[in-house]
Amino acid sequence: MNTAIIVAAGQGKRFGAKKPKQFIEIHGKPLIIHTLECFENCFVIDEIILILPAEEIANFQNLSEKFNLTKLKKIAAGGKTRAESVYNGLKAIESEAVKIVAVHDGARPLVTGEEITATIESAKETGAACLVASVNDTIKKVSGGKIIKTIDRSKLRRALTPQAFHFEILQKAFATDNFEETATDECFLVEKLGYEISFVEGSPKNIKITTPEDLILAEGLLKESKI
Repeated sequence: MNTAIIVAAGQGKRFGAKKPKQFIEIHGKPLIIHTLECFENCFVIDEIILILPAEEIANFQNLSEKFNLTKLKKIAAGGKTRAESVYNGLKAIESEAVKIVAVHDGARPLVTGEEITATIESAKETGAACLVASVNDTIKKVSGGKIIKTIDRSKLRRALTPQAFHFEILQKAFATDNFEETATDECFLVEKLGYEISFVEGSPKNIKITTPEDLILAEGLLKESKI
């Protein structure tokens, strides 16, 4: 059994909107619905746990029914940090049959079913897997106001989501003696345990919507994907 934890508990302060960015509509649907439908329609996903701001949970029930999200089994309140929100999602898992947990940013509505499937299948084999994208810009190391080195970008990747893990590995990563609330992704915590993490090459279209400019790009990409 494979569970997806979709993290959408942020307030979107950097986005500058009057409501959290995950509820801003794109092509007639809230952003978070686009993301959830990617996992709803992916055959390897058995259940979804959604993490929202506590004050938005009651309002979301109607949306869940409207868009017929049959795999959405539970909605949990987010924490003060992303890591705490993921931890709340882990605590919401009830079934002992869960083998793989995939964690995904709610603000990434352009992930494909193929990317989700490939990441989960890789995690089944290796224990932990991260969807990544190549770095296209030339990267410089700087110090003291000067460029001191050009980094070989062929050996660099940007971490995307989903990131998928054997359930017990992710539980260990969030244990009290290892847990860091400032962690910005789950791979960081798993790396600290000494586990090797496989990577799956993903598409640069799998963007995280953080700014209004990102929203404009996502609108175009979503429209293109429906053609």
